[in-house]
Amino acid sequence: VQLVESGGGLVQAGGSLRLSCAASGSIFSIYPMAWYRQAPGKQREFVARINPGGSTNYADSVKGRFTISRDNTKNTAYLQMNSLKPEDTAVYYCAAVPIGNTYWGQGTQVTVTS
Repeated sequence: VQLVESGGGLVQAGGSLRLSCAASGSIFSIYPMAWYRQAPGKQREFVARINPGGSTNYADSVKGRFTISRDNTKNTAYLQMNSLKPEDTAVYYCAAVPIGNTYWGQGTQVTVTS
């Protein structure tokens, strides 16, 4: 599985960005997908997850502001990020997380200025 993220960039606090994660392979629809992020000097942390059936869960820090979704016809997962804060600044990674394995994308930088 190959994953390619896009959509990162520089945004002011309160703004929005939408990240995309394009996946190779025909089995995308059966994989749970997730987003993680890693800020400078910190460990990578969970942001959001969407299961094949569409159920989702979020880190408390992003609940109500971020929305994860997927389009199985396009083999693409998304992360809509609203009301961004400077503390959301990080490299955001897409992951496919079938049982027993994790596939990572290369990451996309998100920088939120105050």
